Amino acid sequence: MTDLLIVGGDVVTMDPARRVLTGATVAVSGDSIAALGTAEELRALFPGAREIDASGCVVIPGLVNAHQHTTVDPLVRSTIPDHIGSQESIFDWIVPLHAHADGDDDELAATITAIDCLSRGVTTVLEPGTVAFPERVAAGLGTAGVRARVGGWGWDAKDVPFGAPAGEVLARQEDIVRSLPTTGPVTGWVTLVGHDLASDQLFTGAVSLAERLDVGLTWHISPGPADIEAYALRCGRRPVIHFRELGVLGPRLLLGHAVWLDDAEVDAIVETGTAVAACPGAYLRLAQGYTRASRHAELVRRGGRVALGCDAHNAGDGPDVLLAAYLFAALERDRDLPDPVRAEQAFALATIDGARAIGLGERIGSLEVGKAADIVVLDARDPAWVPRGDLARQLVWGHVSRTVRDVLVDGRVVVRDRRPTGVDLAAVAAAAAERSAALLRRAGITPRPTWPTERAADR
Repeated sequence: MTDLLIVGGDVVTMDPARRVLTGATVAVSGDSIAALGTAEELRALFPGAREIDASGCVVIPGLVNAHQHTTVDPLVRSTIPDHIGSQESIFDWIVPLHAHADGDDDELAATITAIDCLSRGVTTVLEPGTVAFPERVAAGLGTAGVRARVGGWGWDAKDVPFGAPAGEVLARQEDIVRSLPTTGPVTGWVTLVGHDLASDQLFTGAVSLAERLDVGLTWHISPGPADIEAYALRCGRRPVIHFRELGVLGPRLLLGHAVWLDDAEVDAIVETGTAVAACPGAYLRLAQGYTRASRHAELVRRGGRVALGCDAHNAGDGPDVLLAAYLFAALERDRDLPDPVRAEQAFALATIDGARAIGLGERIGSLEVGKAADIVVLDARDPAWVPRGDLARQLVWGHVSRTVRDVLVDGRVVVRDRRPTGVDLAAVAAAAAERSAALLRRAGITPRPTWPTERAADR
């Protein structure tokens, strides 16, 4: 890759001083940020470099989506009814669809998700578990050019599809991680489904495996009250307290959701440095009691490691991390408690704090020399930026994800002038329509549209 200059934008660095450099140029060399300064200075240092004109634009670090499922659901986007409960959504729709999806479906769905993420300024995705074809998922994500961490769901509960004994699950987890590159944009993580579908042996074995492979790991817990009830029967303790007693909490672990926590569980998460991925849009969509139970903002105030996510397309519908930041801050403000979450804190969750939560804070999340060139250019000619206000507030409250114009990941331009560079979008759209219909037929599911639809020519 040749040198590249992003010239003349207002650069939101998210460095320790939270500096904004106006009229600045970012120099990219290879996969990293080489310098920040004036156009004159950097043109002299990097003669002949390609340029992207960012005059009048806002330049931000790539956003981090710390909990985004990529398989199957994108092929049935906004098809699952929104008046049914989360359990019906999962078991009457998602489980049958997963059972009938093939590797081509999963790779295409992952490509769609990656394009969607990139178009909203999300450059890093943590895929918290796909069922059958994780290697194909990694290929689809890599095609679009997003940075990702990928794993294959594992569970050892009895009489559950795709379940297996703990030893077999761990062997499969290791095979997945080793099948993917150890460096580069797309690498492997250890991922369990969590909930009450994994034995203590599997939880402890997964932590040991992640330590041995030197990767992160993630699983789901307590998006609603069901896990609390299950663990009360299982061991007489709440889930996170049980994890603490098992010795599996710690900075390598990212818990997906962790909405329904009590005081002792909050303490355990903070004290062990365990990270949490909060997906407020999904909890609202699935009516899981987020506004009644969430302790995520308290974790932020206490110095906990919190990132934002958008969950699956049957829950969040669109992977918009800036919308997640908006909801996180807005819902916390509505509690009318002292010291509400401010816009700058919410934006940090979407960038540098999210990067730290998934163990990549030294590489991504801010625009600093030596870090990866994961960069997003927002087109400030859009009405969402007229007039320009306080940048932190406008980024979170201003619904500006629609203004993403250019995106770089590891110095590679993956979106230019609002179009993905490595993917034929028209071909992806045609394949998605065909595969969506075929998958629904195989699963025996007939969509129920809200409004009657008819061809104008048939009237």
